[in-house]
Amino acid sequence: MTMEIRLARIDSRLLHGQVATVWTKAIAPNRIMVVSDGVAHDNLRKTLITQAAPPGVKVNVITVDKLAEIYSDERFDDVHAFLLFETPQDVLRAVNSGVKLASVNIGSLSFTDGKTMITDAIAVGKNDAQTFHQLHDDGITLEVRKVPGDHAQDLMALLEQHGF
Repeated sequence: MTMEIRLARIDSRLLHGQVATVWTKAIAPNRIMVVSDGVAHDNLRKTLITQAAPPGVKVNVITVDKLAEIYSDERFDDVHAFLLFETPQDVLRAVNSGVKLASVNIGSLSFTDGKTMITDAIAVGKNDAQTFHQLHDDGITLEVRKVPGDHAQDLMALLEQHGF
């Protein structure tokens, strides 16, 4: 057995109000796992994220390697996880390490130089697009939605519309 993954989401803002309230209510996880090597090694960010935990849901900040290590550990069989990733590259690393994901929700990716806005909240660069193509080729559905009530958009169609 493995832990049950209720939702895997990429959101460069990680755990914030929308995630802590709306998504948690919609998918009813008993644990939110923020999967980010950078945050796991940054005590201030780690503390701030764990303090944003919604009532009744435990929050852990772990590295990608730690997720791969605990994913099949029977001690985590009763975990109904909400996985929050900061980047698509971290998702690909987790998948390549044996974490099984049927789909990934993309909520937001911050704009930086060299990236193209493909929605009002998602900026993608060449490396991001290549990573998304790899995930798609692995059979993972990639859907864009800010909140559960939004209409899901196919990320691959959005990438194609923008020349990726």
